[in-house]
Amino acid sequence: MTPSAEPRLAAPSAFAPDVAGNDDLPLTPQASPGRGVVPFDLPGVYVGTAEYAEGPTGCTVVHVPAGARTAVDARGGAVGLSGGYDFNHAICLAGGSVYGLAAAAGVSDELLARRRNQVRWDDLQIVSGAVIYDFSARDNAVSPDAALGRAALRNAKEGEFPVGRCGAGRSATAGKVEFGRAEFTGQGAAFRAYGDVKVLVATVVNSVGVVVDRDGAIVRGNYHSAEGVRRHPAEDYAAMIGRPDAPAPVPGNTTLTVLVTNVRLPERELNQLGRQVHGSMQRGIQPFHTENDGDVLFTMTTDEVDLTGVRSTGLATLAAEVAWDAILDAAR
Repeated sequence: MTPSAEPRLAAPSAFAPDVAGNDDLPLTPQASPGRGVVPFDLPGVYVGTAEYAEGPTGCTVVHVPAGARTAVDARGGAVGLSGGYDFNHAICLAGGSVYGLAAAAGVSDELLARRRNQVRWDDLQIVSGAVIYDFSARDNAVSPDAALGRAALRNAKEGEFPVGRCGAGRSATAGKVEFGRAEFTGQGAAFRAYGDVKVLVATVVNSVGVVVDRDGAIVRGNYHSAEGVRRHPAEDYAAMIGRPDAPAPVPGNTTLTVLVTNVRLPERELNQLGRQVHGSMQRGIQPFHTENDGDVLFTMTTDEVDLTGVRSTGLATLAAEVAWDAILDAAR
């Protein structure tokens, strides 16, 4: 992707009262295929998406039927998170801000039904969820609900991650110094295998910050239409110092990320893997983890192989590059 990519500007919501919500429309969950899929080789990991076109808004479910140990790293001033467990059978990412947390409950309902309502302690299906605020780019109150979460899980396929403007990233945007400069992004994914070691990173970029490539060029967000250029937010913020008429920060932002590896790591190292990778994402999203963002990264392991030759710091260094690839994929 190059800085000359065609702008994909998002029209700001008018936030009018009495707009249509879920109870006002005959909503039917739809498939949310995006522009394609990123294949990955992690047996036992399934990914599904679904959307309400009336939003548009959607959700993305990462399902590990065998369960996976999980570390959660949440940063920024506006986190929307449910569960946050250290072991999960599914992670549900959704639009709709706090109302979209209902989608994770739908995933739980579907998993319970699949186990024929078995509720012994060791039969419980654990689901964590996180949401982005995507109302800024649409004039309605439609949000992912339990029915949409169930549909996303039912659509799940092994070894394929849908990417583009789909799932939880259906109405995601980036580069919001002022919302009129925001551009649509979506969800992106990248997968790498280093011998027996495998790393999948998927991310929904809905950030205040712009997306930056490895050459330092801004590839999505903060687009100044008059000049036909994308600027680094630092340039705009510097010009606002001392100005009483400067625009207020744009609220309602979040980047959600899921990292799945097959490496068996102790709890402390699993947590540190997530922290290091989450911190590294500042290179691709600038600024990141702001008071107006609610960034969450779930790190999951299927506990299949031991790490040899490098320590967890080396694994995190490699995974950080995969995360940057996923960010750029979300901005395509």
